[in-house]
Amino acid sequence: MASNNLGYKISRMPEEVSQKGIIDACYLDIKDESIFSIRTHSSGPSGTINLTEEVLRHAPSGNLFGLSQNVGMGWDAKNFLGPQFLILNSHGGVRAEDGSPVALGYHTGHWEVGLLVKRAAEEIKNLGGIPFAAHVSDPCDGRSQGTTAMFDSLAYRNDASMVMRRLARSLPTAEGIMGIATCDKSMPAMMMALAEMKNLPIILVPGGVTLSPSDGEDAGSAQSVGIRYAQGVLEKEKAEQILCRTCATPGGGCQFLGTAATSQVIGEALGISLPHSALSPSGFPVWLELGKRSAVALKDLHERKIHSSDILKETALRNAMVVHAACGGSSNLIIHLSAIAYHAGLKRPTVDDWDKINRLVPRLVDVLPNGPKGYSTSQFFLAGGVPELMLKLRELDLLELNALTCTGKSLGENLDAWQRSERRIRFHQILIEQDNIDPKEIIHSKEDATNKGMTSTLCFPIGNLAPDGSVIKSTAIDSSVIDKDGIYRMTGPALVFTTERDAVRAVKGLGKKKIKPGDVIVLCGRGPMGAGMEEVAQVALALKHLEWGKHVALLTDARFSGVSSGACVGHISPEALAGGPIGKIRDGDIIRIEIDRLNLRGRIDFIGKPQEKCNLENASQKLHEREANPEIAPDKRLPADTKLWAAMQNVSGGTWGGCVYDSEKIMNLLSKGQEAISKKKN
Repeated sequence: MASNNLGYKISRMPEEVSQKGIIDACYLDIKDESIFSIRTHSSGPSGTINLTEEVLRHAPSGNLFGLSQNVGMGWDAKNFLGPQFLILNSHGGVRAEDGSPVALGYHTGHWEVGLLVKRAAEEIKNLGGIPFAAHVSDPCDGRSQGTTAMFDSLAYRNDASMVMRRLARSLPTAEGIMGIATCDKSMPAMMMALAEMKNLPIILVPGGVTLSPSDGEDAGSAQSVGIRYAQGVLEKEKAEQILCRTCATPGGGCQFLGTAATSQVIGEALGISLPHSALSPSGFPVWLELGKRSAVALKDLHERKIHSSDILKETALRNAMVVHAACGGSSNLIIHLSAIAYHAGLKRPTVDDWDKINRLVPRLVDVLPNGPKGYSTSQFFLAGGVPELMLKLRELDLLELNALTCTGKSLGENLDAWQRSERRIRFHQILIEQDNIDPKEIIHSKEDATNKGMTSTLCFPIGNLAPDGSVIKSTAIDSSVIDKDGIYRMTGPALVFTTERDAVRAVKGLGKKKIKPGDVIVLCGRGPMGAGMEEVAQVALALKHLEWGKHVALLTDARFSGVSSGACVGHISPEALAGGPIGKIRDGDIIRIEIDRLNLRGRIDFIGKPQEKCNLENASQKLHEREANPEIAPDKRLPADTKLWAAMQNVSGGTWGGCVYDSEKIMNLLSKGQEAISKKKN
């Protein structure tokens, strides 16, 4: 070993190694003679770029140089007269011509998106436009479950949206923006970005869904195979088969109304996607056609000078909230829709706003992970999807029918067209003939839904453990533990965990603490400041797929996957590390939970210790006087940039404000902080 001047030890090559061996070891050997076929100059594209004297004299140099870039990439120098459109998209992975993977993407949701981009771009070109495309790929929340990758999940949404917005602004010649995305973070990020493009025409193209296996389990159920195997309720061979088949086709989001599918539904309900576009099966002709007809619609919006701000108004936001409630969508959209509203310059929905909508709007859709049957998202699409559901909601006078949409028509006009369309009839017929399912079994009338015991989805419990609110998918609580009056009641001892891993081990029966029926799992310190507000789907899925899991409740300041179900209360606010009372609970504390599924009211309260139960007022006072649990701290593995995200979103309104970056509030706080530091120095 030799040392350099800095003291580092450097390994020397053994003297007996040949000169060729040294070259090979440094990857400088020659295995392909064609590498020496190289030049330093080229003749460049033929012809000239025809410009007017006005353009040449007054256009910014960047616009002129951009033309050189276009020709350099192979665009016809004679074809620069049309409007330019940017296709932002979330494509991931590298596909061979036959569709086989050269390099894998993170998930099926973005694997085939490039095909939609290509179809849309071809149509823009056919219409005389000039298409540009920029890719901002996305992670997979399913792949991230139970790993440190989840620390970056929600924060990534903000970063991706910021990059998308920067890319859009970095092409100042673009006269319209198309967004193509599919999944949990790319769809909300894309909608946030499009909402910011207030003075441009925009359109959102949802990336569709993957099909369910003919013999197997959907992607939500498949995520619990490890837990079921550990508990001895699933054979190894069966688990292996389930995992192999669950993503039955190579493209599209998951088969249930999780965050990805709900985001697609919300995009259409907002009016920024074409009618009957959400949840089409990826890779099929109807999916590819969506790229083409969306391109035609964007060109029409451009010609009619209809911009993002003309569509994304309070009426659109309310329609989206109504459709969310009627679908029984993912609770994560509470965060995402608030963020979209912020970027559109609209008032962000409050907990009270969500509460009022969910009390007003009945759940009419029977799609996984909700029941009673739990159909797939592709079956929901064949049943008519969002426009079919909106027809039912129109009958109940719950929609803002004058809201303008990306068709250039009002929502009411779109629904009239859908109601008498051949598409509607033929897709219904396919569902009946292929799956033997009546569309009315998936999308119900209010009367039919009531007769089947379908209740509204979201309830927002308060109490001394959630003074600023929380959320639970009350319809996902197992009906066998609901009392005859429609109320879920549970009182039991708390078992406190500060990491999801420890909670999952306890459910599996592997940790020092072991979960048993009647326990209340309190998983705290996992909000934005503790763990990036990770999804704790593993715990919820474990309880769902264990026979005794319905007799256990879960309280957390984290959030859940859209596939989560059971007596699981999330988004508890304030979070533990922001001084929330959830962070004061100790093992053995008695917790009382009441969720009224019919009237959508709920409470989660600390009511004392096993030997000293108190009335609610005294218990609340004792909790107020108690110190925080000393075990609660930010996860040591939390990345610095996620800590920064957590701090900035906390200043900007926190979880209920959409976890956004409110630049004015952030800058104001920094300014006051600098002033305080300056005064202290003086």
